[in-house]
Amino acid sequence: MLIHSKLRSYLTIIGIVIGIAAVVSIVAVSQGAQRQLESQLGSLGADILTISPGFSRATGISGFRVAGQGGGPSGGGGFPMESTVNTQNLFVNLTARDVTVLKGIANIKSVMGTVSSRASVNYLGKSANINIKGIDADVWGDFTSVELESGRYLVRGDTNAIVVGNRVANSIFDGMQINRQVTIEGKTFKIVGILKSSGSDDSTIFMPIATARDVLDDVGRDEFHSIAVKINDVEKTDETIAEIEKKLMTSRGILQERNKDFSVSNPSAMQETIISSINSIALFLAAIAAISLIVGAVGIANTMFTSVLEKTKEIGIMKAIGAQNKDILLIFLFNSGLLGLVGGIGGIILGIFGAGLIGSMANGSFGRMSFGVTYFSPVLIGGAFLISIVVGMVAGAIPAYRASKLKPVDALRYE
Repeated sequence: MLIHSKLRSYLTIIGIVIGIAAVVSIVAVSQGAQRQLESQLGSLGADILTISPGFSRATGISGFRVAGQGGGPSGGGGFPMESTVNTQNLFVNLTARDVTVLKGIANIKSVMGTVSSRASVNYLGKSANINIKGIDADVWGDFTSVELESGRYLVRGDTNAIVVGNRVANSIFDGMQINRQVTIEGKTFKIVGILKSSGSDDSTIFMPIATARDVLDDVGRDEFHSIAVKINDVEKTDETIAEIEKKLMTSRGILQERNKDFSVSNPSAMQETIISSINSIALFLAAIAAISLIVGAVGIANTMFTSVLEKTKEIGIMKAIGAQNKDILLIFLFNSGLLGLVGGIGGIILGIFGAGLIGSMANGSFGRMSFGVTYFSPVLIGGAFLISIVVGMVAGAIPAYRASKLKPVDALRYE
């Protein structure tokens, strides 16, 4: 059929190609995004919780509020649900007293307060505004899983020493090396370590928290932008979060939940929520893409019906010389399955390029293909092949059945 009716067959195949390509590219990008998200959030660890300061309270409309919304690492509170509401944003920093309170909770292994802000960084004549994060070198090892590309981590006693994220070292400043000097806000620091690429910490420079308080202008002497806690038993995460909230509310003199001026984030719960959202969107888009497969299936059915009409006389001849119904059925099912297979191969190839194009758009590199946010699993590729063949055979089943039931005498008389 592909040989004798080339144009019609190719037009039929295009429908399958488009459908398979759309499904492959959408699923590959969604799976890639999910894996990248798991990698970035996984670097925090399921056993690490983050306490952030800040909340937003709406006033002027009774009963309308957003309570307990935490700010990010650099501060900031929650947000009003509508711009027309008169809001009062209050920001209360976490302090050393909070760290002491958290250390007294049974399931908590380590506590580390951090400060962070952006600062001007100069290296070999090139300047950039980089995120600076002050950490406690004594316990930093409990909170980071990022390996070193070169050098060492910060240790107790370090003052003017820094560890640099991979993107800062290799992209923002091309070719940073350990033991070189860097100027941050007019002060000189020595690079003692460069981290491997991790996603979340690639664009950050780490320094001892005491030094960061001297370098960063908007950081208080006894305040933290966030506090990270490492827990012993992950199974007790919910109970630990409840205990953290209870202890901090008591320490801060907060009596009601709606007045809470901090938030506790759980990376595992956040990851599950985001992944669920990604999967829902991917499923919706894949369902839309599947419409192209339905159109392609209709095209195959139409082509097979036309082929049965065109080859009615040949069917009669085959039956007259001994061909059985099942032989005719298999011939037409093979032809329809072959149309689906060819469409599937073309669709997978086009889907791979389509996913690369989407990846380049996501990375802002429009001039070249990028597969950094894509993942082509064996199940996806194998499933695409199988679906294309099944769609072809299912679409050709009725025409093939009708062809097998033709009576030899009637088929030979057909003009």
